[in-house]
Amino acid sequence: MSLEHILLGMLAEPASGYDLKAEFEAGARHFWFAELSQIYPTLRRMERRTWLTSQEEPSPSGPARRVYTRTRLGTAELLKWLRSGPVVGVERFAYIGQLIFLGQLNDLETTLAFLERLRDLHREKLQFLKAAEKETSAKFAGDPDERDGVEFHEHLSLRMGIVSLGAKVRSCNECIKRVKDRMAAETSHV
Repeated sequence: MSLEHILLGMLAEPASGYDLKAEFEAGARHFWFAELSQIYPTLRRMERRTWLTSQEEPSPSGPARRVYTRTRLGTAELLKWLRSGPVVGVERFAYIGQLIFLGQLNDLETTLAFLERLRDLHREKLQFLKAAEKETSAKFAGDPDERDGVEFHEHLSLRMGIVSLGAKVRSCNECIKRVKDRMAAETSHV
């Protein structure tokens, strides 16, 4: 998955780079993170590829803003990406790399603190997605399977995120228990 394809999907309606950043902060950040320093160069690159066009528009506050619109070629690229099947194997979990190398510290207290913090971060994201699901359920009463196409797919995405994060929290809890058991065993041998 590339930032280009995420932006193409987000540009179903014209938007500025700032608007896109706000959309990332509002919810997209739970499956993809991007800074303005990544968004603007990517938008310019996509415009050079003719996937987007842009124009300056007056801003409600401050200087004019550049608004990007997806072109037919951009829509074709998005559809090609969507129809290409799941993109897997490209996720990078830096925290797993950190966990691997934490053994070099030979300090289970640090490992325990790391795992507890990781669990708390996953819990925070999980609570955010659960709140979003609750808000969406209140907004769209009835069976989620009967929502229109966009709302149905948003619901599927929320559910996948909730289930995935729940598994990460459970995994952290399992590791925390194992570290505590090891610490207790080491203490009893002293």
